[in-house]
Amino acid sequence: MSEIWQLQEAKSKFSALVQRAISHGAQVVTRHGKKAVVVLSYEEYEKLSKPTDKLSDFLLASPLAGSDLTIERDQSLPREFIIEP
Repeated sequence: MSEIWQLQEAKSKFSALVQRAISHGAQVVTRHGKKAVVVLSYEEYEKLSKPTDKLSDFLLASPLAGSDLTIERDQSLPREFIIEP
């Protein structure tokens, strides 16, 4: 369960804020009465930022997997251009 900390309190009790984030989960910090940031343990951060599946698994699960969709690449050469000094 997250708690809400005012910015001044979070600054003055930063060690307690960090410990609370590790032991009790995400902690919300407000600035001028509005929610500004969330402090969470590194373990929780990794869970949120790490992809859960491989890209290949995602693509294979696509509704288009196994369909007769044909994608053709444009084989024409790139256009010419001149770089002027």
